[in-house]
Amino acid sequence: MQNEQQYLDLLKYVLEHGHKKNDRTKTGTISVFGYQMRFDLQESFPLLTTKKIPFGLIKSELLWFLHGDTNIKYLLEHNNHIWDEWAFKNYIESADYQGPDMTDFGRRSLVDADFAKEYRVQKKRFDDLILNDAKFAAKFGNLGDVYGAQWRHWQKRDGGFIDQIQNVIEQIKTTPDSRRMIVSAWNPEDVPTMALPPCHTLFQFYVNDGKLSCQLYQRSGDLFLGVPFNIASYALLTHLIARETGLEVGEFIHTLGDAHIYLNHLDQVHEQLSRIPSSEPQLEISSDKSIFEIDAKDIIVKNYKPQPAIKAPVAV
Repeated sequence: MQNEQQYLDLLKYVLEHGHKKNDRTKTGTISVFGYQMRFDLQESFPLLTTKKIPFGLIKSELLWFLHGDTNIKYLLEHNNHIWDEWAFKNYIESADYQGPDMTDFGRRSLVDADFAKEYRVQKKRFDDLILNDAKFAAKFGNLGDVYGAQWRHWQKRDGGFIDQIQNVIEQIKTTPDSRRMIVSAWNPEDVPTMALPPCHTLFQFYVNDGKLSCQLYQRSGDLFLGVPFNIASYALLTHLIARETGLEVGEFIHTLGDAHIYLNHLDQVHEQLSRIPSSEPQLEISSDKSIFEIDAKDIIVKNYKPQPAIKAPVAV
């Protein structure tokens, strides 16, 4: 419960001390700049219990990153739709799209039932095309050089590439006291061509007393929808890297830049804050496969007893 309470305290802090700001999506936020949480991974796995978090989506997204993949086809094959909106937006803004006007679809779908129904029809058609038409998937399923590309295939000026994940694993094994065990997803040259520039931009590992800790710097955090995923994802990444390097887990330290609550998430935040956390789950990895080959089915959380999910719109 102590791990989850840190997240709930962050929500309260932003509600009490945040500033109203405009944003790229034109939704509006309450925001603070600079906040840090520390999660003891020896104590529990920090998957929220005050609302249900779909761990299956977190697993498949992280494995997608670790495979170096940037096409949503892999995610759709694992029934994961958390990156669909950005790919779909690229499609409906292209000359290839011949359907009804989907301009400003994120907000219009909330107030116009007929529009929302048509949106779902067009979105389902898009997903089916990604899954069943290889040429369409190659053209519209790719999100640019997002996380997976930067983690595993950072392009060098000489034409080669850097596998940052493989490199950091070797560093942890051979030079565990190094202060350079860093992976960056923020590549200024590639940011303009990414569907969504990296929100979780850089992470660093630290080894002490046989334990591996990880600190993430996240430039922008959607506190209600995104950050619970980020916490669990990087906690899982820390477990996987620790397992790969023969270490125990230590802490996951989450440092946020712009930590914000969208104005259309306020009712949901208050509902979540009215709930009492239950005992946090434990992570179990039941495979000897490497971090690059492990299957989602081999990663489970035990004793996860969350309260019901709370739905909220995604700001795109």
